Amino acid sequence: MAIRPEEVTSIIKKELEKYRTRLRVESIGTVLQVGDGIALVYGLDDVMVGELVQFPGNIMGIVLNLEEDKVGIVILGSEKNIREGDIVKRTGKIAQVPVGKALLGRVINALGMPIDGKGPIATNKYRPIESPAPTIVQRQPVKEPLQTGIKAIDSMIPIGRGQRELIIADRQTGKTAIAIDTIINQKGKGVYCIYVAIGQKMSSVVAISEVLEKAGAMEYTIIVSASSRATASMQYIAPYAGCAIAEEFMYAGKHVYVVYDDLSKHAQAYRQLSLLLRRPPGREAYPGDIFYLHSRLLERSAKLTDELGGGSLTAIPVIETQAGDLTSYIPTNLISITDGQIYLETDLFYSGVRPAINVGLSVSRVGGSAQTKAMKQVAGRLRIDLAQYRELVAFTRFGTELDKATQAQLTRGAHMVEILKQPQYSPLPMAKQVMIIYAGTNGYLDDLPIPAVLRFESEFFVFIDAKYSDLEKEIEEKGALDDALKAKLDNAISTFKRKFKETHKV
Repeated sequence: MAIRPEEVTSIIKKELEKYRTRLRVESIGTVLQVGDGIALVYGLDDVMVGELVQFPGNIMGIVLNLEEDKVGIVILGSEKNIREGDIVKRTGKIAQVPVGKALLGRVINALGMPIDGKGPIATNKYRPIESPAPTIVQRQPVKEPLQTGIKAIDSMIPIGRGQRELIIADRQTGKTAIAIDTIINQKGKGVYCIYVAIGQKMSSVVAISEVLEKAGAMEYTIIVSASSRATASMQYIAPYAGCAIAEEFMYAGKHVYVVYDDLSKHAQAYRQLSLLLRRPPGREAYPGDIFYLHSRLLERSAKLTDELGGGSLTAIPVIETQAGDLTSYIPTNLISITDGQIYLETDLFYSGVRPAINVGLSVSRVGGSAQTKAMKQVAGRLRIDLAQYRELVAFTRFGTELDKATQAQLTRGAHMVEILKQPQYSPLPMAKQVMIIYAGTNGYLDDLPIPAVLRFESEFFVFIDAKYSDLEKEIEEKGALDDALKAKLDNAISTFKRKFKETHKV
Protein backbone atom coordinates (compact mmCIF):
# COMPACT_ATOMS: atom_id res chain seq x y z
CA MET A 1 0.00 0.00 0.00
CA ALA A 2 1.47 3.38 -1.01
CA ILE A 3 2.04 5.94 1.77
CA ARG A 4 1.43 9.53 0.82
CA PRO A 5 4.11 12.11 1.78
CA GLU A 6 1.55 14.28 3.68
CA GLU A 7 0.72 11.34 5.99
CA VAL A 8 4.38 10.94 6.93
CA THR A 9 4.64 14.70 7.54
CA SER A 10 1.56 14.73 9.85
CA ILE A 11 2.93 11.80 11.91
CA ILE A 12 6.31 13.54 12.34
CA LYS A 13 4.52 16.79 13.34
CA LYS A 14 2.49 14.96 16.00
CA GLU A 15 5.63 13.29 17.44
CA LEU A 16 7.47 16.62 17.49
CA GLU A 17 4.54 18.23 19.35
CA LYS A 18 4.73 15.47 22.02
CA TYR A 19 8.45 15.97 22.57
CA ARG A 20 9.42 18.13 25.49
CA THR A 21 12.99 18.76 26.50
CA ARG A 22 13.71 17.60 30.01
CA LEU A 23 16.83 19.30 31.29
CA ARG A 24 18.16 17.89 34.57
CA VAL A 25 20.66 19.98 36.50
CA GLU A 26 22.95 18.09 38.86
CA SER A 27 25.45 19.56 41.27
CA ILE A 28 28.67 17.63 40.80
CA GLY A 29 32.29 17.92 41.85
CA THR A 30 35.64 16.51 40.80
CA VAL A 31 38.04 14.66 43.08
CA LEU A 32 41.27 16.67 43.49
CA GLN A 33 42.99 14.45 46.01
CA VAL A 34 42.18 11.26 47.91
CA GLY A 35 43.92 9.37 50.72
CA ASP A 36 43.60 8.20 54.34
CA GLY A 37 39.79 8.13 54.11
CA ILE A 38 39.56 11.81 53.05
CA ALA A 39 38.71 13.27 49.62
CA LEU A 40 39.22 16.90 48.62
CA VAL A 41 36.71 17.81 45.90
CA TYR A 42 36.46 20.80 43.55
CA GLY A 43 32.90 21.99 42.79
CA LEU A 44 29.72 21.02 44.71
CA ASP A 45 29.10 24.76 45.23
CA ASP A 46 25.71 24.34 46.94
CA VAL A 47 26.49 21.28 49.11
CA MET A 48 25.56 21.32 52.83
CA VAL A 49 27.72 20.42 55.84
CA GLY A 50 26.87 16.88 56.94
CA GLU A 51 25.34 16.02 53.54
CA LEU A 52 25.85 12.59 52.01
CA VAL A 53 27.59 12.61 48.62
CA GLN A 54 28.12 9.74 46.18
CA PHE A 55 31.40 8.60 44.68
CA PRO A 56 31.69 6.16 41.75
CA GLY A 57 30.92 2.56 42.73
CA ASN A 58 28.09 3.72 45.05
CA ILE A 59 30.56 4.68 47.82
CA MET A 60 29.16 7.36 50.13
CA GLY A 61 30.86 10.22 51.91
CA ILE A 62 29.94 12.92 54.43
CA VAL A 63 30.83 16.58 53.83
CA LEU A 64 32.73 17.99 56.83
CA ASN A 65 34.68 20.98 55.49
CA LEU A 66 33.41 23.79 53.25
CA GLU A 67 36.29 25.90 51.92
CA GLU A 68 36.49 28.62 49.25
CA ASP A 69 37.97 26.45 46.50
CA LYS A 70 37.27 22.89 47.68
CA VAL A 71 35.12 20.65 49.87
CA GLY A 72 36.57 18.21 52.46
CA ILE A 73 34.70 14.89 52.45
CA VAL A 74 35.05 11.90 54.80
CA ILE A 75 34.71 8.64 52.83
CA LEU A 76 32.42 6.01 54.39
CA GLY A 77 33.99 2.83 53.13
CA SER A 78 36.96 1.85 51.00
CA GLU A 79 38.79 4.50 49.00
CA LYS A 80 40.63 1.95 46.81
CA ASN A 81 38.57 2.57 43.67
CA ILE A 82 38.32 6.36 44.01
CA ARG A 83 40.71 8.23 41.69
CA GLU A 84 41.70 11.82 41.03
CA GLY A 85 39.26 13.30 38.48
CA ASP A 86 36.29 11.07 39.50
CA ILE A 87 32.85 12.69 39.55
CA VAL A 88 31.17 13.21 42.96
CA LYS A 89 27.38 13.78 43.11
CA ARG A 90 25.17 15.39 45.73
CA THR A 91 22.35 13.31 47.23
CA GLY A 92 20.49 16.18 48.90
CA LYS A 93 20.22 14.07 52.08
CA ILE A 94 21.83 14.72 55.45
CA ALA A 95 23.58 11.60 56.84
CA GLN A 96 20.88 9.36 58.32
CA VAL A 97 20.33 5.87 59.72
CA PRO A 98 17.38 3.47 59.72
CA VAL A 99 15.44 3.45 63.01
CA GLY A 100 12.57 1.60 64.65
CA LYS A 101 11.77 -1.69 66.38
CA ALA A 102 12.97 -3.70 63.36
CA LEU A 103 16.54 -3.06 64.58
CA LEU A 104 15.99 -4.76 67.97
CA GLY A 105 18.11 -7.87 68.42
CA ARG A 106 20.45 -6.91 65.58
CA VAL A 107 24.14 -6.00 65.25
CA ILE A 108 24.60 -3.16 62.75
CA ASN A 109 27.39 -0.91 61.52
CA ALA A 110 27.47 2.88 61.87
CA LEU A 111 25.37 3.30 58.68
CA GLY A 112 22.62 1.02 60.02
CA MET A 113 23.53 -1.91 57.77
CA PRO A 114 23.29 -5.38 59.38
CA ILE A 115 26.57 -7.19 60.03
CA ASP A 116 25.17 -10.16 61.97
CA GLY A 117 24.28 -12.33 58.95
CA LYS A 118 20.57 -12.36 59.82
CA GLY A 119 19.41 -10.74 56.58
CA PRO A 120 18.18 -7.23 55.74
CA ILE A 121 16.37 -4.96 58.21
CA ALA A 122 12.75 -4.24 57.24
CA THR A 123 12.22 -0.57 58.09
CA ASN A 124 11.40 2.51 56.05
CA LYS A 125 11.97 5.00 58.89
CA TYR A 126 15.14 7.09 58.96
CA ARG A 127 16.53 9.79 61.26
CA PRO A 128 19.45 12.19 60.66
CA ILE A 129 22.46 11.20 62.76
CA GLU A 130 22.85 14.81 63.96
CA SER A 131 19.83 16.61 65.42
CA PRO A 132 19.27 19.43 67.94
CA ALA A 133 19.08 18.49 71.63
CA PRO A 134 15.72 18.97 73.41
CA THR A 135 15.31 22.50 74.78
CA ILE A 136 14.94 23.32 78.48
CA VAL A 137 11.17 23.73 77.99
CA GLN A 138 10.94 20.22 76.53
CA ARG A 139 12.69 18.62 79.53
CA GLN A 140 11.62 17.72 83.04
CA PRO A 141 13.80 16.92 86.08
CA VAL A 142 15.39 13.47 86.27
CA LYS A 143 13.47 11.66 89.01
CA GLU A 144 12.87 8.04 87.95
CA PRO A 145 15.58 5.50 88.85
CA LEU A 146 17.31 3.46 86.17
CA GLN A 147 18.22 0.34 88.15
CA THR A 148 21.64 -1.05 87.24
CA GLY A 149 21.28 -4.15 89.41
CA ILE A 150 24.72 -3.37 90.89
CA LYS A 151 24.55 -2.84 94.67
CA ALA A 152 27.41 -0.33 94.88
CA ILE A 153 25.88 1.90 92.17
CA ASP A 154 22.17 1.72 93.04
CA SER A 155 22.90 2.41 96.73
CA MET A 156 25.57 5.16 96.49
CA ILE A 157 25.76 6.51 92.91
CA PRO A 158 22.16 6.18 91.65
CA ILE A 159 21.44 6.76 87.96
CA GLY A 160 18.15 8.31 86.82
CA ARG A 161 16.32 8.00 83.52
CA GLY A 162 17.52 10.86 81.35
CA GLN A 163 20.87 11.24 83.14
CA ARG A 164 24.40 11.18 81.70
CA GLU A 165 26.73 9.19 83.95
CA LEU A 166 30.36 8.69 82.96
CA ILE A 167 32.22 5.42 83.59
CA ILE A 168 35.91 6.27 83.82
CA ALA A 169 38.95 4.06 84.52
CA ASP A 170 42.12 2.55 83.15
CA ARG A 171 41.83 -0.30 80.66
CA GLN A 172 40.80 -3.79 81.86
CA THR A 173 39.15 -2.66 85.12
CA GLY A 174 35.53 -3.67 84.42
CA LYS A 175 34.06 -0.59 82.69
CA THR A 176 32.20 -2.56 80.01
CA ALA A 177 31.05 -5.15 82.59
CA ILE A 178 29.06 -2.45 84.45
CA ALA A 179 27.41 -1.29 81.22
CA ILE A 180 26.51 -4.86 80.16
CA ASP A 181 25.16 -5.78 83.64
CA THR A 182 22.88 -2.74 83.45
CA ILE A 183 21.56 -3.85 80.03
CA ILE A 184 20.83 -7.35 81.42
CA ASN A 185 19.04 -5.76 84.41
CA GLN A 186 16.57 -3.91 82.13
CA LYS A 187 14.79 -7.16 81.25
CA GLY A 188 11.04 -6.72 81.73
CA LYS A 189 11.40 -3.03 82.69
CA GLY A 190 10.32 -1.55 79.34
CA VAL A 191 13.72 0.02 78.62
CA TYR A 192 15.31 -0.31 75.15
CA CYS A 193 19.11 -0.61 75.19
CA ILE A 194 21.67 0.45 72.60
CA TYR A 195 25.31 -0.55 72.94
CA VAL A 196 27.70 1.44 70.71
CA ALA A 197 31.11 -0.24 70.36
CA ILE A 198 33.74 2.22 69.08
CA GLY A 199 37.19 0.97 68.08
CA GLN A 200 36.84 -2.38 69.86
CA LYS A 201 38.02 -5.74 68.59
CA MET A 202 35.33 -7.55 66.61
CA SER A 203 35.82 -10.60 68.85
CA SER A 204 34.86 -8.46 71.90
CA VAL A 205 31.68 -7.27 70.16
CA VAL A 206 30.76 -10.88 69.27
CA ALA A 207 31.40 -11.97 72.88
CA ILE A 208 29.14 -9.18 74.21
CA SER A 209 26.33 -10.10 71.79
CA GLU A 210 26.61 -13.75 72.91
CA VAL A 211 26.42 -12.76 76.61
CA LEU A 212 23.32 -10.62 75.93
CA GLU A 213 21.76 -13.37 73.80
CA LYS A 214 22.33 -15.92 76.58
CA ALA A 215 20.74 -13.57 79.16
CA GLY A 216 17.72 -12.98 76.89
CA ALA A 217 18.63 -9.29 76.60
CA MET A 218 19.09 -9.05 72.81
CA GLU A 219 15.30 -8.90 72.29
CA TYR A 220 15.33 -5.29 73.57
CA THR A 221 18.94 -4.39 72.59
CA ILE A 222 20.65 -3.03 69.46
CA ILE A 223 24.43 -3.22 69.02
CA VAL A 224 26.04 -0.55 66.82
CA SER A 225 29.60 -1.59 66.00
CA ALA A 226 32.44 0.43 64.48
CA SER A 227 35.24 -1.99 65.32
CA SER A 228 38.97 -1.35 65.34
CA ARG A 229 39.01 -2.63 61.72
CA ALA A 230 36.48 0.03 60.67
CA THR A 231 37.67 3.32 59.18
CA ALA A 232 38.07 6.42 61.36
CA SER A 233 35.02 7.91 59.60
CA MET A 234 32.80 5.00 60.71
CA GLN A 235 34.13 5.26 64.27
CA TYR A 236 33.39 9.00 64.16
CA ILE A 237 29.70 8.66 63.19
CA ALA A 238 28.93 5.52 65.27
CA PRO A 239 27.85 7.26 68.54
CA TYR A 240 25.69 9.77 66.62
CA ALA A 241 24.03 6.88 64.76
CA GLY A 242 23.35 5.10 68.08
CA CYS A 243 21.91 8.32 69.53
CA ALA A 244 19.61 8.81 66.51
CA ILE A 245 18.27 5.25 66.88
CA ALA A 246 17.66 5.94 70.60
CA GLU A 247 15.88 9.25 69.90
CA GLU A 248 13.28 7.47 67.78
CA PHE A 249 12.23 5.50 70.87
CA MET A 250 12.52 8.50 73.22
CA TYR A 251 10.24 10.73 71.12
CA ALA A 252 7.75 7.85 70.96
CA GLY A 253 7.45 8.04 74.77
CA LYS A 254 9.74 5.07 75.53
CA HIS A 255 12.77 4.80 77.82
CA VAL A 256 16.20 4.17 76.29
CA TYR A 257 19.59 3.34 77.78
CA VAL A 258 22.63 4.03 75.54
CA VAL A 259 26.25 3.04 76.17
CA TYR A 260 29.04 4.76 74.21
CA ASP A 261 32.03 2.43 74.64
CA ASP A 262 34.34 4.23 74.47
CA LEU A 263 34.60 7.95 73.71
CA SER A 264 38.40 8.14 74.04
CA LYS A 265 38.64 6.07 70.83
CA HIS A 266 35.94 8.30 69.32
CA ALA A 267 38.06 11.37 70.10
CA GLN A 268 41.11 9.73 68.52
CA ALA A 269 39.14 8.91 65.34
CA TYR A 270 37.91 12.50 65.10
CA ARG A 271 41.42 13.85 65.70
CA GLN A 272 42.68 11.70 62.82
CA LEU A 273 39.98 13.06 60.48
CA SER A 274 40.50 16.65 61.64
CA LEU A 275 44.24 16.65 61.14
CA LEU A 276 43.81 15.18 57.63
CA LEU A 277 41.23 17.89 56.86
CA ARG A 278 43.73 20.44 58.23
CA ARG A 279 41.42 21.68 60.96
CA PRO A 280 43.33 23.74 63.55
CA PRO A 281 44.65 21.66 66.47
CA GLY A 282 43.96 22.72 70.05
CA ARG A 283 45.31 21.62 73.43
CA GLU A 284 47.47 18.47 73.34
CA ALA A 285 47.18 18.42 69.51
CA TYR A 286 43.44 17.74 69.65
CA PRO A 287 41.18 19.92 67.48
CA GLY A 288 39.76 22.89 69.35
CA ASP A 289 36.17 21.64 68.97
CA ILE A 290 36.72 18.21 70.60
CA PHE A 291 34.60 19.43 73.54
CA TYR A 292 31.76 20.31 71.16
CA LEU A 293 32.11 16.88 69.54
CA HIS A 294 31.04 15.16 72.77
CA SER A 295 28.79 17.86 74.25
CA ARG A 296 26.49 17.92 71.23
CA LEU A 297 26.19 14.12 71.50
CA LEU A 298 25.52 13.94 75.24
CA GLU A 299 23.19 16.98 75.35
CA ARG A 300 20.69 14.89 73.38
CA SER A 301 20.08 12.81 76.52
CA ALA A 302 16.96 13.99 78.33
CA LYS A 303 13.85 13.18 80.28
CA LEU A 304 11.07 14.70 78.15
CA THR A 305 7.98 16.42 79.55
CA ASP A 306 4.72 14.48 79.85
CA GLU A 307 3.25 16.57 76.98
CA LEU A 308 5.96 15.10 74.71
CA GLY A 309 5.27 11.55 75.93
CA GLY A 310 7.60 11.46 78.95
CA GLY A 311 10.25 9.40 77.14
CA SER A 312 13.86 9.38 78.31
CA LEU A 313 17.34 8.80 76.92
CA THR A 314 19.96 7.81 79.51
CA ALA A 315 23.55 8.00 78.27
CA ILE A 316 26.49 6.11 79.78
CA PRO A 317 29.70 7.28 78.08
CA VAL A 318 32.81 5.21 78.86
CA ILE A 319 36.26 6.79 78.88
CA GLU A 320 39.70 5.29 79.34
CA THR A 321 42.34 6.97 81.49
CA GLN A 322 46.11 6.53 81.40
CA ALA A 323 47.56 5.45 84.79
CA GLY A 324 44.46 6.79 86.60
CA ASP A 325 44.98 10.37 85.40
CA LEU A 326 41.56 12.06 85.69
CA THR A 327 43.01 15.48 84.89
CA SER A 328 44.02 14.88 81.26
CA TYR A 329 42.20 16.63 78.42
CA ILE A 330 39.45 14.21 77.30
CA PRO A 331 38.49 12.97 80.83
CA THR A 332 38.09 16.55 82.14
CA ASN A 333 35.95 17.39 79.10
CA LEU A 334 33.62 14.47 79.74
CA ILE A 335 33.47 15.03 83.52
CA SER A 336 32.30 18.61 82.91
CA ILE A 337 29.66 17.54 80.35
CA THR A 338 28.11 14.65 82.33
CA ASP A 339 25.97 14.56 85.50
CA GLY A 340 28.45 12.50 87.49
CA GLN A 341 31.02 9.76 87.13
CA ILE A 342 31.69 6.22 88.31
CA TYR A 343 35.43 5.93 88.84
CA LEU A 344 36.92 2.43 88.92
CA GLU A 345 40.26 2.05 90.65
CA THR A 346 42.91 -0.36 89.39
CA ASP A 347 44.27 -1.15 92.90
CA LEU A 348 40.79 -2.06 94.16
CA PHE A 349 40.19 -4.21 91.09
CA TYR A 350 43.36 -6.25 91.60
CA SER A 351 42.73 -6.56 95.35
CA GLY A 352 39.48 -8.41 94.55
CA VAL A 353 36.95 -5.60 95.11
CA ARG A 354 34.74 -5.90 92.04
CA PRO A 355 33.12 -3.72 90.82
CA ALA A 356 36.18 -1.65 91.80
CA ILE A 357 34.28 1.58 92.50
CA ASN A 358 36.18 4.35 94.28
CA VAL A 359 33.44 5.84 96.48
CA GLY A 360 35.38 9.04 97.17
CA LEU A 361 35.85 10.03 93.52
CA SER A 362 32.52 8.72 92.19
CA VAL A 363 29.45 10.94 92.28
CA SER A 364 25.94 11.24 90.87
CA ARG A 365 24.77 14.85 90.61
CA VAL A 366 21.16 13.67 90.38
CA GLY A 367 21.64 11.64 93.55
CA GLY A 368 18.71 10.73 95.74
CA SER A 369 16.17 12.18 93.29
CA ALA A 370 16.67 9.01 91.24
CA GLN A 371 16.49 6.54 94.10
CA THR A 372 13.63 4.57 95.64
CA LYS A 373 12.71 5.51 99.21
CA ALA A 374 13.58 2.00 100.46
CA MET A 375 17.12 2.29 99.09
CA LYS A 376 17.51 5.78 100.59
CA GLN A 377 16.45 4.40 103.99
CA VAL A 378 19.01 1.59 104.08
CA ALA A 379 21.91 3.23 102.21
CA GLY A 380 21.71 6.78 103.60
CA ARG A 381 24.99 6.61 105.54
CA LEU A 382 26.66 3.91 103.46
CA ARG A 383 28.75 6.27 101.34
CA ILE A 384 30.09 8.24 104.34
CA ASP A 385 30.77 5.04 106.33
CA LEU A 386 32.77 3.54 103.47
CA ALA A 387 34.78 6.75 102.94
CA GLN A 388 35.57 6.83 106.70
CA TYR A 389 36.52 3.14 106.59
CA ARG A 390 39.05 3.80 103.79
CA GLU A 391 40.57 6.64 105.87
CA LEU A 392 40.77 4.41 108.95
CA VAL A 393 42.41 1.58 106.99
CA ALA A 394 45.10 4.02 105.82
CA PHE A 395 45.50 5.29 109.41
CA THR A 396 45.87 1.80 110.95
CA ARG A 397 48.85 1.06 108.71
CA PHE A 398 50.90 3.12 111.19
CA GLY A 399 50.27 0.40 113.80
CA THR A 400 48.29 2.66 116.15
CA GLU A 401 46.36 1.10 119.04
CA LEU A 402 42.62 1.41 118.41
CA ASP A 403 39.72 1.93 120.80
CA LYS A 404 36.62 -0.29 120.68
CA ALA A 405 34.51 2.21 118.68
CA THR A 406 37.17 2.45 115.95
CA GLN A 407 37.56 -1.33 115.85
CA ALA A 408 33.78 -1.69 115.46
CA GLN A 409 33.82 0.86 112.64
CA LEU A 410 36.61 -1.05 110.88
CA THR A 411 34.72 -4.33 111.26
CA ARG A 412 31.49 -2.83 109.88
CA GLY A 413 33.36 -1.21 106.97
CA ALA A 414 35.12 -4.46 106.02
CA HIS A 415 31.78 -6.29 106.02
CA MET A 416 30.11 -3.59 103.91
CA VAL A 417 32.96 -3.74 101.35
CA GLU A 418 32.38 -7.49 101.14
CA ILE A 419 28.60 -7.03 100.73
CA LEU A 420 29.11 -4.63 97.81
CA LYS A 421 31.20 -7.16 95.87
CA GLN A 422 29.24 -8.68 93.01
CA PRO A 423 30.05 -11.24 90.30
CA GLN A 424 29.88 -10.19 86.64
CA TYR A 425 26.62 -10.66 84.68
CA SER A 426 24.51 -11.20 87.82
CA PRO A 427 22.54 -7.99 88.49
CA LEU A 428 20.26 -8.01 91.56
CA PRO A 429 16.66 -6.76 91.81
CA MET A 430 16.19 -3.62 93.91
CA ALA A 431 14.35 -5.44 96.76
CA LYS A 432 17.16 -7.99 97.23
CA GLN A 433 19.74 -5.20 97.28
CA VAL A 434 17.72 -3.43 99.99
CA MET A 435 17.53 -6.64 102.08
CA ILE A 436 21.26 -7.41 102.11
CA ILE A 437 22.32 -3.76 102.63
CA TYR A 438 19.78 -3.53 105.48
CA ALA A 439 21.36 -6.64 107.04
CA GLY A 440 24.83 -5.07 106.73
CA THR A 441 24.04 -1.55 107.97
CA ASN A 442 22.09 -2.91 110.96
CA GLY A 443 25.02 -5.00 112.16
CA TYR A 444 23.63 -8.47 111.45
CA LEU A 445 26.83 -9.52 109.69
CA ASP A 446 29.40 -7.92 112.02
CA ASP A 447 30.16 -11.14 113.90
CA LEU A 448 30.55 -13.26 110.74
CA PRO A 449 34.04 -14.01 109.37
CA ILE A 450 34.74 -11.94 106.22
CA PRO A 451 35.07 -15.00 103.90
CA ALA A 452 31.57 -16.16 104.96
CA VAL A 453 29.76 -12.93 103.98
CA LEU A 454 29.24 -13.68 100.26
CA ARG A 455 28.13 -17.23 101.06
CA PHE A 456 25.70 -15.79 103.64
CA GLU A 457 24.29 -13.47 100.95
CA SER A 458 23.72 -16.15 98.29
CA GLU A 459 22.14 -18.60 100.76
CA PHE A 460 20.04 -15.81 102.31
CA PHE A 461 18.43 -15.05 98.92
CA VAL A 462 17.62 -18.75 98.43
CA PHE A 463 16.04 -18.78 101.92
CA ILE A 464 14.00 -15.63 101.17
CA ASP A 465 12.71 -17.07 97.87
CA ALA A 466 11.66 -20.26 99.65
CA LYS A 467 10.21 -18.96 102.95
CA TYR A 468 9.52 -15.22 102.52
CA SER A 469 8.72 -14.88 98.80
CA ASP A 470 6.10 -12.19 99.52
CA LEU A 471 8.70 -9.95 101.24
CA GLU A 472 10.51 -9.06 98.00
CA LYS A 473 7.20 -8.30 96.31
CA GLU A 474 6.10 -6.04 99.20
CA ILE A 475 9.32 -4.01 99.10
CA GLU A 476 8.99 -3.61 95.29
CA GLU A 477 5.35 -2.51 95.53
CA LYS A 478 5.63 -0.16 98.53
CA GLY A 479 9.02 1.25 97.51
CA ALA A 480 9.69 2.06 101.20
CA LEU A 481 10.29 0.23 104.47
CA ASP A 482 7.56 0.87 107.06
CA ASP A 483 7.70 -0.50 110.62
CA ALA A 484 5.79 -3.67 109.69
CA LEU A 485 8.14 -4.43 106.80
CA LYS A 486 11.22 -3.75 108.96
CA ALA A 487 9.93 -6.14 111.63
CA LYS A 488 9.30 -8.81 108.99
CA LEU A 489 12.78 -8.26 107.52
CA ASP A 490 14.43 -8.38 110.98
CA ASN A 491 12.64 -11.65 111.69
CA ALA A 492 13.70 -13.17 108.35
CA ILE A 493 17.36 -12.15 108.78
CA SER A 494 17.54 -13.37 112.41
CA THR A 495 15.90 -16.71 111.56
CA PHE A 496 18.26 -17.31 108.64
CA LYS A 497 21.36 -16.18 110.56
CA ARG A 498 20.73 -18.75 113.31
CA LYS A 499 20.31 -21.47 110.73
CA PHE A 500 23.42 -20.31 108.80
CA LYS A 501 25.60 -20.31 111.95
CA GLU A 502 24.46 -23.79 112.90
CA THR A 503 25.02 -25.18 109.40
CA HIS A 504 28.46 -23.69 108.82
CA LYS A 505 29.65 -23.63 112.48
CA VAL A 506 30.63 -19.94 112.35
